[in-house]
Amino acid sequence: MTQNPAMDDPTPETATEGTEAQAAEALAAIEAERDDLKDKLLRTLAEMENLRRRTEREIADAKAYAVTSFARDLLGSADNLRRALENVPEGAEGALKAIVEGVELTERELLKTLERHGVRKIDPQGEKFDPNMHQAMFEAPDETLAKGLVSKVIQTGYSIGERVLRPALVGVSAGAPKPAPQEGGEGQAS
Repeated sequence: MTQNPAMDDPTPETATEGTEAQAAEALAAIEAERDDLKDKLLRTLAEMENLRRRTEREIADAKAYAVTSFARDLLGSADNLRRALENVPEGAEGALKAIVEGVELTERELLKTLERHGVRKIDPQGEKFDPNMHQAMFEAPDETLAKGLVSKVIQTGYSIGERVLRPALVGVSAGAPKPAPQEGGEGQAS
């Protein structure tokens, strides 16, 4: 049996090249894994930051709007107090006057309490009609107001923060009534 001495005895150059190639492959694999892990870390950090911001926003909304359903339930009581005051005859005296003062005081206190919790009254008399804040019940001619302005508030609305609890029920001005067409030839072009 004859052996090839070149195959049995690798030269130091071939061994070094093989080791360098393996080292280069190992280094490339490690760098790829590092880049992959770095990318995953950056994505996870971004997701955590987004989660933190979203949670802060949800907590702020929960604090701001926590009393929404309770406040909405109280609006009927506020309306009833206002209706009671509007239906008292002028010049009330004696016991009736004391009752009226008590109801006025109760209404003011209720509205102050609602305001402390972020509930505001929407009273748009004379303002431009906004379908996000108002609900139009009718449109009628009004010589004193331009078209599209609130001419009558039927029921006051309320908002909490930037949200509407209850839109104001309003009548909207259609502007001045249109003049009746004139008969005859005046004003017509010939």
